[in-house]
Amino acid sequence: MASPSKAGTALAALREELVGDVFAPGDAGYDEARTVFNAMIDRHPAVIAQCVDEADVVRAVRFGRDLDLPIAVRGGGHSVAGMALNDGGLVIDLRHMRAVTVDPTASAVRIAGGATMSDLDRTCQPYGLATTGGRASTTGVGGFVLGGGTGWLDRWCGLAVDNLLGVDLVTADGRRVHASADDEPELFWGLHGGGGNFGIATALTLRLHELPEFAIAFLLFLPEHGPEVVRTYRDIMATAPNEASGGVIYLTGPPEEFVPPHLVGTLLCGALLTYAGSEADMRKVAEPLLALPHETEIVGAMPYADVQCMLDDPPGMRNYWSAEYLREAPDAFLDVYCARAASMPVPTGTIHVLFPQGGAIADGPREYPVPYRDALWAVHPFAMWEDPADDERVIQWVRDVRADARPWSTGAVYLNFIGDEGADRVVAGVGAENTDRLAALKREYDPDNVFRFNHNISPA
Repeated sequence: MASPSKAGTALAALREELVGDVFAPGDAGYDEARTVFNAMIDRHPAVIAQCVDEADVVRAVRFGRDLDLPIAVRGGGHSVAGMALNDGGLVIDLRHMRAVTVDPTASAVRIAGGATMSDLDRTCQPYGLATTGGRASTTGVGGFVLGGGTGWLDRWCGLAVDNLLGVDLVTADGRRVHASADDEPELFWGLHGGGGNFGIATALTLRLHELPEFAIAFLLFLPEHGPEVVRTYRDIMATAPNEASGGVIYLTGPPEEFVPPHLVGTLLCGALLTYAGSEADMRKVAEPLLALPHETEIVGAMPYADVQCMLDDPPGMRNYWSAEYLREAPDAFLDVYCARAASMPVPTGTIHVLFPQGGAIADGPREYPVPYRDALWAVHPFAMWEDPADDERVIQWVRDVRADARPWSTGAVYLNFIGDEGADRVVAGVGAENTDRLAALKREYDPDNVFRFNHNISPA
């Protein structure tokens, strides 16, 4: 680490040179700048550099390297493990870099490294275009895409990385690099699931798809109907067109207008069918669900960007998530899935989700470090709560869901759905056969493992 005098001089220079804001402990705005989505994370960086352009990112990286500071990178700040922060190091905060530019002629969009899903979806919607995005509008695009990227459109147009056309990076030595199929192709390969291990993504270019219509059916059921709902949903998805997606969800009845007051705060089973097409076509697919006795429904055409906000999570909650990817979802698994809902912490913001895969996910490129393509389902226990006294029981519930699912698990996992679960889970997230190749790439672009606040791949 640098001496205090050198550090003080360098910090003064950074404040002078950076176009964006610089925060250190004691500065007004510092505590707000270090707050992330997961309220369990309470870390105190030495410096937070809020960059406004790529030149600022280069300056910040060189500052951190000069002082030998650990460097974390913040986009949306949604990492459940708090990977956007560190203690005593530098945080390079991209949240002011949110420009989104659509090229409708090329069916492509360029997204700055700090943009959120809302920035992306709202900018694309007037053109009748979209691409696979996360299921919450506040998620950062950069970390989402580089981690693989799954959402309501993935069965129809593939994972986010399947639509990745190019990435602008600032590397660990402060260089600017462009990666695409033609430029730095090996690096481009690694960015298809390797996350932020190889540099800071200051901009990404994604392929867009025509999406003039979008429709949903969201139904809430009493929990005693859950087993029938879940089986019906599974059977629907077995033959559904790729345009259909969604999930089945156990949740606490939210205080929303469409939920009857007597069900607010109680355990409910929900079914969400999303459809990249017309309401009429969606209703044909959803017919078996609509025929089941339900308490409330939202059914009809809805702008995709609005659907992207439906499951937005309130900030300031404590969070713990995980996932297992499944070969199949037989009755035996669905029995334990539904039974586990009975012990779900209620009332909290916790949800117990089963997502369908298949379609364009399974048909996508096989060469990338995305090992969960062949799974037909993903179970995603997503726990949110307020009281620290509930930490132990809620975290144990998530772990119990994983344990329930292991007999049917492929062993692979989508890293954006999990926290810090150890090196073996990182290998499960990129594929054992890809690990050495990624480690060699890490050695080339970040031999000192500067970018290690992530699902880390150590340099070979």
